[in-house]
Amino acid sequence: MVRHTYRVRPGVTAAGALLAEWGRCRWLWNEAVHQHKSGNKSTFGALSKMLTEARARYTWLRDGSQVAQQQTLRTYAAALAHSFTIKGRGRPTVKARKRSLPSLEYTLRGFTITDGRLRLARGISMPVVWSRPLPSPPTSVRVYRDSLGHWYASFVVRRERIDAPAASGAIGIDWGVTTTATTTDARFDLPHLGHRKRCAAELAKAQRKMARRRRPKGHAQSNGYRSAKRAAAKLHKKAARQNTHDSRQWAKAIVDNHQVIAVEDFKPKFLAKSTMARKAADAAIGAAKRELIERGTRAGRKVVLVPPAYTTMTCSSCATRAKQRIGLNVRVFECAACGFTACRDLNAARTILATVERDRAGADDVRHLITSLRGAGSNAVRAEDPPDLFVGSVKIR
Repeated sequence: MVRHTYRVRPGVTAAGALLAEWGRCRWLWNEAVHQHKSGNKSTFGALSKMLTEARARYTWLRDGSQVAQQQTLRTYAAALAHSFTIKGRGRPTVKARKRSLPSLEYTLRGFTITDGRLRLARGISMPVVWSRPLPSPPTSVRVYRDSLGHWYASFVVRRERIDAPAASGAIGIDWGVTTTATTTDARFDLPHLGHRKRCAAELAKAQRKMARRRRPKGHAQSNGYRSAKRAAAKLHKKAARQNTHDSRQWAKAIVDNHQVIAVEDFKPKFLAKSTMARKAADAAIGAAKRELIERGTRAGRKVVLVPPAYTTMTCSSCATRAKQRIGLNVRVFECAACGFTACRDLNAARTILATVERDRAGADDVRHLITSLRGAGSNAVRAEDPPDLFVGSVKIR
């Protein structure tokens, strides 16, 4: 199951109907958050009962599509359950009207495609820019609006899995900020391209223009302010698209030439709270990692996620671990046991690959079996998932 996304061009009436539908679904989402904070059950069954009672009580809620409203509550229940299973993941919060972008989900009962137009429940119809044909009839669609005000329709379709041509060899990948991805083969390194940095001056100019034209709170913003805000959003979108394009090209080269791909299971979220936040956002580690995992699994490659703990401190030559942590200012790794010397990130990439090639479980793998099993949104396997795992005589799995 994959997603195919297309641009849609709703008219004034259709756009108004979509925003009205989003207002109802947003109210249901916020009501579900309130019910959970009040101590009530937040399963999909309990939320469905709440929806039935609310539609019977409020006429304005019955004016909307029941399919979109049910899917909103289903998404909330899934997000809430996911937050309990993954350590450190925040629970769903209230969707503010000025900060949340519209997004509506429809199943087969809520949409049809007729004469090249997408027809949603309650008579909402809009033309679709068919940039490519759908490989199969869609099972659901998500209609959403981006920060520029453009509307898109993302269809879920079934597509035949096409394995990539046979390839040999393996590669280890370590994530960083100076170099986005350092691999065991220097030909496949992903350098830090700095797309956001190149447009920083133009973005600062647009933001200063926004600040000058911003009216006090409680007053409607002028067309000049909206124009400056749109210009700033365009620059953000341009840099994001450039990062996505580069990540896809790099991931394709990795997948086409390697059968085994060892990827550091790095979570760049904490960098947003550090002094490297701007450079980390420009590196777009999350986008590159996501593209690599998705392409690798679709192509039938063996993609293994390796916990990042101690990969920098372990020698890739003799597997000896340093006794003290290595500071970020130290960019060259030196092994005190065998005298091996290499770039810090290159040594980590070699260690990650060696972890996968050894195909064994250690004490660190047991520790990460619980703390590092987080959803990657793919079929990638993890290095700490052996068939049977023992600590002494106690079977962990």
